Amino acid sequence: MALPANFLDELRVRSPIATVIGRTVKLARSGRERKGCCPFHGEKTPSFYVYDDHFHCFGCGEHGDVISFVMKSTGASFMEAVEDLATQAGIEVPKPTPQAAEAAARQAGIAEVLEAAAAVYAKWLFEPQGKPALEYLRGRGLTDETIRRFGLGWSGEGRGQLAGALRSKDIKPEQLLEAGLMKQGDHGVVDMFFSRVMFPIRDRRGAAISFGGRIMGDGQPKYVNGPETAVFSKRRSLYNLDQARNAARKAAKIIVVEGYMDVIALSQAGFAGAVAPLGTALTEEHLEEIWRLTPEPVICFDGDAAGQRAALKTTELALSQLAADKTLKILTLTGGDDPDSLIRKGGIKAFETALKRAEPLSGALYPMLAGTRRFTTPEEIEALRLRLREFADKIPSKGLATEYWTALWDRFKADYHPSWGKKPEFKRPDFKKGFGPQPRQWPIPPRMAPDAAKADLSRARHMLATFFWHPQLIHDLDEAFSHISLPEQESRLREALHDFASGAKILDRENLLAHLQALGLGGEVQALEAALTSSDGEGRIFDPLESPVDAIRNWWNWYNHMSDIIRILRAQHDEALRDYAARMDDEEAQERLKRYTNLLREAEAGEAGGADA
Repeated sequence: MALPANFLDELRVRSPIATVIGRTVKLARSGRERKGCCPFHGEKTPSFYVYDDHFHCFGCGEHGDVISFVMKSTGASFMEAVEDLATQAGIEVPKPTPQAAEAAARQAGIAEVLEAAAAVYAKWLFEPQGKPALEYLRGRGLTDETIRRFGLGWSGEGRGQLAGALRSKDIKPEQLLEAGLMKQGDHGVVDMFFSRVMFPIRDRRGAAISFGGRIMGDGQPKYVNGPETAVFSKRRSLYNLDQARNAARKAAKIIVVEGYMDVIALSQAGFAGAVAPLGTALTEEHLEEIWRLTPEPVICFDGDAAGQRAALKTTELALSQLAADKTLKILTLTGGDDPDSLIRKGGIKAFETALKRAEPLSGALYPMLAGTRRFTTPEEIEALRLRLREFADKIPSKGLATEYWTALWDRFKADYHPSWGKKPEFKRPDFKKGFGPQPRQWPIPPRMAPDAAKADLSRARHMLATFFWHPQLIHDLDEAFSHISLPEQESRLREALHDFASGAKILDRENLLAHLQALGLGGEVQALEAALTSSDGEGRIFDPLESPVDAIRNWWNWYNHMSDIIRILRAQHDEALRDYAARMDDEEAQERLKRYTNLLREAEAGEAGGADA
C-alpha cells in the first residue's frame, strides 16, 4: 500500500525517534545527540547514536529512521511498524483507497516536475539569457559556488519558455499548473515566474517543493512564492531547512531571518544554520520544526517598525509553546540593516558582534512590551502591569510562567516603583547638636504571653489573602491548606477558592473576585484585605504587590509556623508513608511521601518553606 508522503512526515514528527528508541535502549546525552549500546550487535562501549530524525551505529553500520528502527528491532513489516507508531501517536493510518494511491502518485509526479524545473532554471542562469541575473547575484556578493550550492536560477523571459524546455521530458502544461509553475490567466495557462531570479525551496530532506522568484529591476511584487500545492505549504516550510539541519548536527547556531538573501549571505559567511519563513510570519509549525533542530534558536529581526511588530508577534506565539527545553533568543539589528546588508558593509565580524547582543527571551520581553515611552498616569502604569501579566500567563508551564512574571515584575518595579522592596534608611543621630533634654523613659510593661489562636488566625488570613492576589498558586498549595483548622468564615472562603480553581479556565484576580462576589463573600474579602494591608495587629503588613516567588515563600513561612502544623504534618506524613508502602511502584505516592517528609522536616526545624517546597 502506498502511503501519502505528508502522512509519513507527520508520523515521524509525532513519533520522536529518541523517545521511541529510548523505550528499549538506554540512551545518554552526548553533546546535541544521544548515544547508547547498539541493540543490533553486542557491544560494551556505546557507538549507537540517535539524531533528531535518524539513528546510526558506528560499530555495525545499521542506520535508518524511526520506522526502520521499529522494523529492525521487532521484525515487523513496514505497514506493521507504521500502524504500531500511528497507534502510539494517536493518528489514523490512511485507508488503502484508489484515491489515496492516486494522491501519492500525484505528489511523486509533482516532485519530479519541480526537480526538472530546478535543473532548467539553474542551467539558464549561466547562459547568455541569464547574464543580467547572474551579474545581479554576483553584485550582491555571492560567489558562483554559493549560487550553485543553493541551486539559484533564472526563469527566462518568454511566456511558455519553461513548458517548451520540459516538453522533451514529456512534462505537460497541466503538470506545471499542478506543481505551481504555471497559473490560469485570462487567455489560458501562463508562466507563474518570468524575468525573475529563482530560489528553489526544499523540504527537510532536500527535495524541491516550490520556488520563490525575485523580479529584476523595480517592479512589484519584488518577491513571489509558488502557490500552495499537494507538496508545498507555506506555514510548514522554511527556506534552507535541509542545509540548516545538516549544520545543526555539527553544532551550528540556528538563526531565523526574514528573507532568501539574508539566509544565503549568512550561509556564505559561515553561519550555515540560517533559515527563513516564506513570505509569512512564523507559525506554530515553523517553531516546532526549528525547535527540533535546537532548543534555543536566535530569531533575528530588522530594527524598523515592521521588524518590531514581527518580533512581538513571534514572541507571543512562542510563549504559548515555551518549555524548559524550548526557548528563544532575540536579536534586533540597528541602523536599518538586515543580515545581508550588515555582512556586505561590515563583513563576518560585524554580524558576529551583533550576534553577541542576542538576548534570552526572558530578558528581551520587558522592553518589547514596555517600549521606550515613559508612562506617567496611574491608568497607563496599571495597563502596562496587566499587559506584562497577560504575556507571562501565556506560558503553559506554571513554574516557568512564575519565573517570567518575577523577571517582568522586578523590572516593572524598578521603572515605576523603585522604592518598593527597599529597607528604610538608617540615619545616625547628629551628636554635634548636643543631646538636649531627653524624653521621659517609661518602664516597659511585661510582655504578655502570645495568643497562639490569634496568631494562627492572622497567619491563615495572610495565606487566604495570598490566594486573592495570586490565584494561579491555588492548585499548588490547595492540598496543604486543606489540613489547617479554620473558623467558619475563613473556612467558607477556603472552600470557595477550591471550587473556583477546580472550574475556572483562567485563574486571575478579576475572575476570582467575581466568583466570590457571586457567592456573597465579597464583603468578607474586602474586610480581610483592608485589615491585612494596614496591620494584622502583630506588626505584620500584607504586601499585595509582592512577586509570586515572594508570595509562595511567605505562604510556606506562615504555614510552617501554625501552632498545630507539626501535629498535622506528622499525621499526613504517616498516612503518606502507609500509602507508599501499599503502592511502592506508584510515582504519585512516592512524590506525596517526599513532599510531606520535606514539609515536616522544615516545620520541626522552624524553617520557612521555599517556593519549591
